[in-house]
Amino acid sequence: MAYYRRLMSHRSATSVLLNLGHAFDHLFLLIFASAVSSIAAGWHMAWPDLMPYSTGAFVAFGLGALPAGRLGDLWGRRAMMIVFFAGLGVSGVGIALAQGPRSLAVALTLMGVFASIYHPVGIPMLVERSTRPGFTIGLNGLVGNLGIAVAAALTGYLVEHLGWRWAFAVPSVAAIGCAIAFAVLVPEESEAPAKRPPTLKPLPPNVLARVLSLLTLASISGGFVFNFTTNGNGQLLAERMKGVVDDPSELGLLLALVYALASFAQIVVGKLIDRHPVKRIYLPVLAAQVPLFLLASRATGWSLYAAVLGFMIFVFGAVPFIDALIVQYIDDQKRSRVAGARLAVSFGASSGAVYLLGPLVKDAGFATLLVDMAILAAVSMVFVAMLPGGDASRAPIEPDLAA
Repeated sequence: MAYYRRLMSHRSATSVLLNLGHAFDHLFLLIFASAVSSIAAGWHMAWPDLMPYSTGAFVAFGLGALPAGRLGDLWGRRAMMIVFFAGLGVSGVGIALAQGPRSLAVALTLMGVFASIYHPVGIPMLVERSTRPGFTIGLNGLVGNLGIAVAAALTGYLVEHLGWRWAFAVPSVAAIGCAIAFAVLVPEESEAPAKRPPTLKPLPPNVLARVLSLLTLASISGGFVFNFTTNGNGQLLAERMKGVVDDPSELGLLLALVYALASFAQIVVGKLIDRHPVKRIYLPVLAAQVPLFLLASRATGWSLYAAVLGFMIFVFGAVPFIDALIVQYIDDQKRSRVAGARLAVSFGASSGAVYLLGPLVKDAGFATLLVDMAILAAVSMVFVAMLPGGDASRAPIEPDLAA
């Protein structure tokens, strides 16, 4: 009985820290977007001109997923998660000490390298023994997106009262603390995932290739939408709510409220994934984004705020699907490598959203950007519609009893 209690205690600590890791991952990636106006003003720049300097972080976030996934399977996920937390903390301190755009870009890129570890390593580690992977991924997504909410609120507060450097320094100390907690509380793995016996029959190569290629294409278009919204919403509210709400900290709280409320969509989606064919849920979630982006393109004031809340519910609601399908189709033995390869392509490509955001808004305005996002959501629908349909798309793969 004492052994069982210790085992459950270790699992609980592991789950808590892995979910916190998702929050930290998104928090660190979005601090800059929330603080960019303040940083730019201090360096006598306009925010659209400074925004492209963060592109390296998102490129590294994508491309770094490939080696991170390999190391997670071949070396061990626990060790990689310790590197993740410690690396975020150290690179965050480097960002706080940056003296100009170039040194800022280098430090942000280093942060992106460490941030790339979480998705191909942390999520597979979290669902290793889960009996409800949809709900587990949905809860993890909720916590991750609450990290986005915290980034908006905490950054706004720290920038206003202490300055933008503290907006990076404070979370960095917390991340280093999590690295220590992970090393102390999470038991060592008996063996790396790649050395464990397989538990699932392999899919036919043509089916696997079709599924992975379509998921990658859908996640590229969806990644553009995610990056455009989470990096641009702060400036969108500042521009379209001018004269209604002008205080930066109040805007930060309003944006945090949007992210907090929208995050709960992932719990609903996660439960539905465990009960229904994935495609049947995925398509309506994407379809709902199209009219909401179009409505937001013309809205101002509180109408704009309501539209932002609406489209973010469905942007966040779309997040769990890709991870759930990877869990469904790919054996844990190589799940981090498959996820890493998919993420390297999709996140690497969609990192272009961060580079394009400033110039696109500067040249064409937010109205054009929001229409473009409606088009991207429609493109994602096309890719998802081509996935295997009906119950076959979510049927569990029987354990390989001969293995």
